[in-house]
Amino acid sequence: MWRAARILLWLPWAAIAARAQVPDFLTPGQFAALSAEFSEPSGFFDTDNLVSNEDSYLHAVTGFAKYGVAGGAYVGVGPDQNFSYIAALKPHIAFIVDIRRDNLLEHLLFKALFARASNRVEYLCFLFGKPIPGDPVGWSRKSLEELLDYVSGQPADSRAAERAHGVVRAELRRSAMPLTPKDLETIRRFHSTFIASGPALKLTSYGRPEREDYPDYRRLLLETDLNGRPANYLAREADFRFVKSLEDRNLVIPVVGDFAGTHALASIGDYLKDHSEHVSVFYTSNVEQYLFRGTLFAQFTSNVAHLPHDSGSVIVRSYFGYGRPHPQWRRGYLSVQLLQRIDVFMKGRYANYRDLVSRDYLTLP
Repeated sequence: MWRAARILLWLPWAAIAARAQVPDFLTPGQFAALSAEFSEPSGFFDTDNLVSNEDSYLHAVTGFAKYGVAGGAYVGVGPDQNFSYIAALKPHIAFIVDIRRDNLLEHLLFKALFARASNRVEYLCFLFGKPIPGDPVGWSRKSLEELLDYVSGQPADSRAAERAHGVVRAELRRSAMPLTPKDLETIRRFHSTFIASGPALKLTSYGRPEREDYPDYRRLLLETDLNGRPANYLAREADFRFVKSLEDRNLVIPVVGDFAGTHALASIGDYLKDHSEHVSVFYTSNVEQYLFRGTLFAQFTSNVAHLPHDSGSVIVRSYFGYGRPHPQWRRGYLSVQLLQRIDVFMKGRYANYRDLVSRDYLTLP
């Protein structure tokens, strides 16, 4: 009788232990299948959001360290500021969810560059279409500022640019992602924009005036956390190598999805539950600002609740005050990064976006 009881007590724990874990790698076919399975129809947003305009984005990294946020799964939105959060958190898997299919295509561009670059200087040379310097291994010891000075100081080089395009074409041909001729044209256009503008590239908007105070890409890459520490994923070879490893193992998965949709975030939540994993960080940028303009915020809240999380899991959001400064605003910055526990968010009842960003956030140094 006691033996039978012991077996019965053991069975639930055996079932838990037998549940699948997040794999160490996905095949190209699995990567493409997950991206397609989780994606929703593409929507529209009025920016060519190749780079961020959130100059304070690395301030969140200080919060990760202060509050012990690390590992788990990462869910984010937008272009490559996600890589700096990934480098800091060291998650087991990452999903980049954006309503624009163009964002997925940009991440396939980045993925191709990671695949062919052995270190930071090669990555930047492929991104900006510049010749790779001699002794690239020796360049691994140089600062990010020195790397940017190198690519900025090189004259336009059509052969180097075409070589960079060729690297991307070759990787996309090896990819299992189904890409149309229009997709390939869009990826080439994005790459050409990085090559033409270099580190001076800024976020571009449509149908509204450009803001001269948006940070350029060089400034974004050289930003620091709140302790003055360079924290971009290109600041150190070790951080670059971690992100490259995750990309090479097909564990940074771009998804076309609406935060207030009924499929993308729910599918990611189901996948993580099936693989015994929780979200450590959900980076929303300032998407919630737009969700409050309609009747979409309730569905978004439901989607957040569906993501498996624990008591340490946080939302990272960006707030642009534009005349209404936030208590956590730092002089000289356009944006403010705010961290909030997901558990706290789920208990809050927020009347509007201003209410959301004004309450229940974690203090940063």
